[in-house]
Amino acid sequence: MNYVIIGNSVAAVGAMRAIRGIDKESGITVISRERYQAYGRPLISYLLGGLINEKRMAYLPPDFCEKNKINLLLESEAVSVDAKAKSIKLRNGDQIKYDRLLIATGGDPFVPPIQGLAGKERVFTFTTWDDAAKLKAVSAEIEHAVVIGGGLIGLKAAEGLHLLGKKVTIVELADRVLSAAFDKPAGRIIAKKMKTNGIDVITEDTVTTINGNGSVISGVTLKSGDTIDCDTVIVAIGVRPAASFLNGSGIEVNRGVLVNDHMQTSIKNIYAAGDVAEASDFFTGQKNPMPIWPDAYIQGDVAGTDMAGGDKKYAGGLAMNSIEFFKVPTISMGITNPADDGGFEVLLYQEPENYCYRKIVLKENCLVGAVLVGVVDRAGIFSGLIREKVDVTPFKDSLLDAGFGFVNLPRDVRNRLFAPQRKQQF
Repeated sequence: MNYVIIGNSVAAVGAMRAIRGIDKESGITVISRERYQAYGRPLISYLLGGLINEKRMAYLPPDFCEKNKINLLLESEAVSVDAKAKSIKLRNGDQIKYDRLLIATGGDPFVPPIQGLAGKERVFTFTTWDDAAKLKAVSAEIEHAVVIGGGLIGLKAAEGLHLLGKKVTIVELADRVLSAAFDKPAGRIIAKKMKTNGIDVITEDTVTTINGNGSVISGVTLKSGDTIDCDTVIVAIGVRPAASFLNGSGIEVNRGVLVNDHMQTSIKNIYAAGDVAEASDFFTGQKNPMPIWPDAYIQGDVAGTDMAGGDKKYAGGLAMNSIEFFKVPTISMGITNPADDGGFEVLLYQEPENYCYRKIVLKENCLVGAVLVGVVDRAGIFSGLIREKVDVTPFKDSLLDAGFGFVNLPRDVRNRLFAPQRKQQF
């Protein structure tokens, strides 16, 4: 058996480990357009800001590929897939044959058409190690940077630049930062913390024009008509599944590569996982991309297991974001902005002056979503309650308590959530 994985991030790691858990000997080839071994992408803001060095970026031990007999092809970009011939063409012209293929190419940053953008030197995206390295290389010359987008990528880019002592302004089209992951109160708490630390946050506006002469940026103009003087722009609006190289392959692609619950694509022996995949949602069963780091690993694990002849099903994507801004930890999961007419019940605890906020979303006495700001230690219990669809009625009154945890759960619920893990550990 000859396994090939296109991509080398967390979904690929999940697949490699799963394959080797079943098949110890068959060849595994990993094709990566980047020049680094697998690394922690959420760490690039800390690398930019100087909180960690390059050695801390590695996601795997340096001898992982050697020990697991993995042929890692760095700086090698796949440009097409021939499903009939079971062959992948690389940009340098080489052909790679496969028996089982995993597409784990992640997402490419989305850069919208902005007037004045073409030809400007200091316009950056912020999704890879190289993006952070490019920004750091010119950081000594940066005085004021405008970050377009107040999502996770934009806020982490802003934090990295702030750690270098740079003036930063975030411009977000929605009415709050982190609008996709958090509700209004949580978004406002994070914005308040960023403003307190010197980062300007502008909401309900966006950049329409990048001003300047030739390649030099002098500022930006907003939709409102306001202007901001700056010398650098980071576009952090979001990512799109990196699937354009599959055109003509016969693999079914919508926004991302469509997969079933085994992460199989429309073509036998070809799988997809991570940001490039369009898999089932945990609540609705509808297919959609889920650019979430832990979810990408789970998808890779499911794909790798099936590729190697095992049997594991994907339970569906559960939106989950965990991130810390200026020592304020935050976690969101599941449905965080429920519809007013959807039969949801919302429990709230707010202490914004201390950057504390808890929101619990229930439906039919089951937990379906949570937002935690400030105290997040036991978030894993909440995600377990969601996935297991536990009736929370016996302990509903304690869900908002800062100390909510294992002791609040009835014995049968504790056994349901934790017994399988204890058996596996021992």
